[in-house]
Amino acid sequence: MSKLPWKTLLAGAAILAVTVFAYAQFSNGPMGRHGQMSQGGNMRQMHEQMMQGPGMQGSGGMHQGMNNGMQGGTGQHGEMHGQRSGLPAMPGQDASGTIQEVVAMLEADPATDWSKVNIAPLREHLIDMNEVTLRAAASERMLDNGIEIAVTGEGRTAAAIKRMVTAHVQVLASMGWNAKTEELTNGVKLTVTASDAVPLAKLKALGFMGIMVQGGHHQPHHLLMAKGEFMH
Repeated sequence: MSKLPWKTLLAGAAILAVTVFAYAQFSNGPMGRHGQMSQGGNMRQMHEQMMQGPGMQGSGGMHQGMNNGMQGGTGQHGEMHGQRSGLPAMPGQDASGTIQEVVAMLEADPATDWSKVNIAPLREHLIDMNEVTLRAAASERMLDNGIEIAVTGEGRTAAAIKRMVTAHVQVLASMGWNAKTEELTNGVKLTVTASDAVPLAKLKALGFMGIMVQGGHHQPHHLLMAKGEFMH
């Protein structure tokens, strides 16, 4: 067997070293880490590596991008969605999403008086809305000139009905509707009379919840409630 020149041997050793290094890098890459995770690797370290990756660091990180989007108007709001492409946009719970939106608006407003802000009443109001919308029983009876609805529930639901439905009559009155409530042991009886503003056919079609959403007053009230300027 002939002896190879020393330069040839040195070049072969260098190629071998590069190959070993590349294989080691590949083993530590996404597939390698996946293998380690499947074999009981450190899940927390994987999460940290993902959060430090290029996709999460744009414009100061995903959380910074979200903050900029909420505070910087329409342009940055669109940018936030661009940066979060492929990620869920919904907060996962409607009341939480409402509070998140209100808090973002308060933080974006330099005139916000934080000594008056109180989110707790807004949360209680949203719980009331949830109880009335999802848990209340509504027994509807058509009248010759309107609709009568017995809205009932137990415990927190009954209390929410008495607060929400009674207050909503004032909103209906401001719209020209003829509505009144009568307190029941476990709720209220809501009676709405047909008129030019709301014909009988429309009342029948709307039913309880269709009547309860009239006026679109909830959104501005939520902001005022959080500011401590309005109580339902």
